[in-house]
Amino acid sequence: MATTSATPTAARGADLQELAKRHLWMHFTRHGAFETTEVPIIARAEGPYVWDEHGNRYLDGLSALFCVNAGHGRSELGEAAARQVDELDFFTVWSYAHPRAIELAARISSLAPGDLNRVFFTSGGSEAVESSIKLARAYHQRTGNPRKTKFITREVAYHGTTLGALAATGISALRQEFEPLVPGGYQVPNTNSYHWPEDRDPLWAADQIEEKILYEHTGTVAAVMLEPLQNAVGRIPPQDGYFQRVREICDRHNALLISDEVICAWRRLGHWFGCERYGYMPDIITIAKALTSAYVPMGGMIVSDRIAEPFMHGTEMFTHGFTFAGHPVASAVAMANLDVFEREDINGHVLRKQGELRAMLDGLRDIPIVGDVRGDGFFHAIELVKDQETKEGFTDEESEWLLRGYLSGELFRRGLICRADDRGDPVVQLAPTLVCDTEQFEEIEGVLRPVLTEAWERLKK
Repeated sequence: MATTSATPTAARGADLQELAKRHLWMHFTRHGAFETTEVPIIARAEGPYVWDEHGNRYLDGLSALFCVNAGHGRSELGEAAARQVDELDFFTVWSYAHPRAIELAARISSLAPGDLNRVFFTSGGSEAVESSIKLARAYHQRTGNPRKTKFITREVAYHGTTLGALAATGISALRQEFEPLVPGGYQVPNTNSYHWPEDRDPLWAADQIEEKILYEHTGTVAAVMLEPLQNAVGRIPPQDGYFQRVREICDRHNALLISDEVICAWRRLGHWFGCERYGYMPDIITIAKALTSAYVPMGGMIVSDRIAEPFMHGTEMFTHGFTFAGHPVASAVAMANLDVFEREDINGHVLRKQGELRAMLDGLRDIPIVGDVRGDGFFHAIELVKDQETKEGFTDEESEWLLRGYLSGELFRRGLICRADDRGDPVVQLAPTLVCDTEQFEEIEGVLRPVLTEAWERLKK
């Protein structure tokens, strides 16, 4: 039997460190980094801030992982969970229903654009993406196109970690050790125009989707899956008209358009859904994360009536599901979370303050290491370069030191949680909670400016 040096209930301070290093397998984590340093243990949170076990305060500039949109410590969400446990702790939605799942599905449908009126719940974002891939294939089987099994996504786009979602993910470093993946995933160029030739057609990236469909053959492509604002590589926005062209391409080739909004939904971009920000109508929207502001896990997909229709008659069914999907407690928390968004006009706040956030970040361009600033709403990134004029990037060795050897630790040490990442070009990613305001923007600048300046000075030596 495995043994520990302290019981979990009695663990404090050094005991927590020992227990974490011995037993907790953290996700996407280089555990060797903690052989000589402490594991950062976040012990409590309130509003836009979190505190570690030593009482040090940090501005949560990443909303934990792009998901605590309503801010931390909202007791009303916990109270909603407690009330639901008293009424109905759990029941499945496999051939049954319960009041909270029904109410939440109806509410989400009322907020979704167009005829997206069917909500299929999951436990999280990867499951939502996996479900959308399976649904696209199943839909085409039922409508006389059984060879339509392939799905097209973008290079360096992240869509999740299950094998189907990983096949959709365009980051080779995340895929390699798990291959062979689910067959059928193909990637096309993304919309990062920062490195494009000046004379490139603005809709070139959209047209690459049609070229890929034609190359793979129209009769084999089931769906195109895109984030409204691509997260990996640093908040890559679409060109004007991009999604309208993609919608035309999907219609022309009978491919479903899946809007992966695990991050972009729930007002991150100042709208309920990212597709509304950029003016396009998908067939399926995947959701998760901020649906409950991450107070409990929940995800799902919102499906148009047209795509759902073949499954709604006779003996047909979508033979897919998850035990905890539509959980009563998660549904109750989601309803309370949506109440917060509406009561406090979070959409309006994001739209009113996004310009101020962006202006602050643009003001950092006078630091030589800052190459590009991009994003929308409360969802931005700074791309780091060796030369602003030529846009020259860093070597792998330089990038390793810059991001993991210096920036990640120094930003955290100075009280800012954000992400320094190089899944593509080196970037610093920011996604503050949607309750942040001028005071927090100034705090972000107060950390970013000296740290980026120091990074540049060290790299010049």
